[in-house]
Amino acid sequence: DLTCEQAFELSDASAERSAAGCTIKLNKEPVIEYLKSNIALLEWMISQNYDDKNTIRRRIENMKKWLNNPVLMEADIGAEYAEVIEIDIDDIDEPILCAPNDPDDAIKLSDVSGEKINEVFIGSCMTNIGHFRATGKLLENGGDELGSKLWIAPPTKMDESKLIEEGYYDIYNDVGVRIEMPGCSLCMGNQARVEDNAYVLSTSTRNFPNRLGKGAKVFLASAELSAITAIKGKIPTIDEYNYYFSKIEKNHNEIFNYMQFDKLEDYVK
Repeated sequence: DLTCEQAFELSDASAERSAAGCTIKLNKEPVIEYLKSNIALLEWMISQNYDDKNTIRRRIENMKKWLNNPVLMEADIGAEYAEVIEIDIDDIDEPILCAPNDPDDAIKLSDVSGEKINEVFIGSCMTNIGHFRATGKLLENGGDELGSKLWIAPPTKMDESKLIEEGYYDIYNDVGVRIEMPGCSLCMGNQARVEDNAYVLSTSTRNFPNRLGKGAKVFLASAELSAITAIKGKIPTIDEYNYYFSKIEKNHNEIFNYMQFDKLEDYVK
C-alpha cells in the first residue's frame, strides 16, 4: 500500500503519521519558492503597464504577508475521512493514459499500444516549460519525419520566449510541427480544431466528446508519451517508450527546470 514515505516521494509533500494513520500535508519550501517566483512575475507585470495595478499589488502584498508567517492547512489529529483510497504503487509499472472520451477512464499503456494516432497535441495549462524541452529532445532523436501531425502550444508567452531563446522552436520547425500561439489552442477547441473523427493523443485537461474536434476520439497522456506517439504515428509499446525516454532521463534536472521568475534577469532587473 502507499506508505507515508512513498507519498512524500510522489507528491513532493511532507508526510507524517497521526492517530488516523498516514496524513499528507504540503511541504512549505516548494510553496515558498513558487510564491517568490510569482511575486517577481507580478512586479514585472506592473513594470510592463498591465491593467489593474492595484489588484496586482494587493496580490503581491498578500503573498508577502503569508511568506512572513508561512502556515499551511493540515488535517486535525484523529480526523475521519469520507473515503480512504489505497494505491499499491508496485502495480503502476507503466505509463497511464485516459481513454476516449472520458478523463476518468484510466488505462495502461500496454492496453492500447499500437493504436494508430492521426494527431497529437502538446499544450494546455497542464504543461510547463519542461514538457516542451523534453518534447524537443525527443524530436531530435526521432528522425526527420513525424508519424502523426503534431500541434504544440505553450501555455504562456513567457514559455514561448524562453523556448525560442533556447532553440527549441528551431527543432519543432525542422520536423514540421504545427506551432500555435500560446494559450488554450486545441484544448478548448477555441483556437484550432483537429480533423473530424480523428484519433488524437493530447496533454489537455479533458477529452469530452467533440471538445477538440467533431467526432474525435481523444486519449489523454503525458507530454513525453505524446511526443513519442507523434514520432511513431501510433501509441508506442512499453519497450519503445522506455527506449525514447532513456534518451532524456539523464538530463532530467536540466530539462524539467521550471521558470523561476525571481531568478531570471529579464524579470527582476
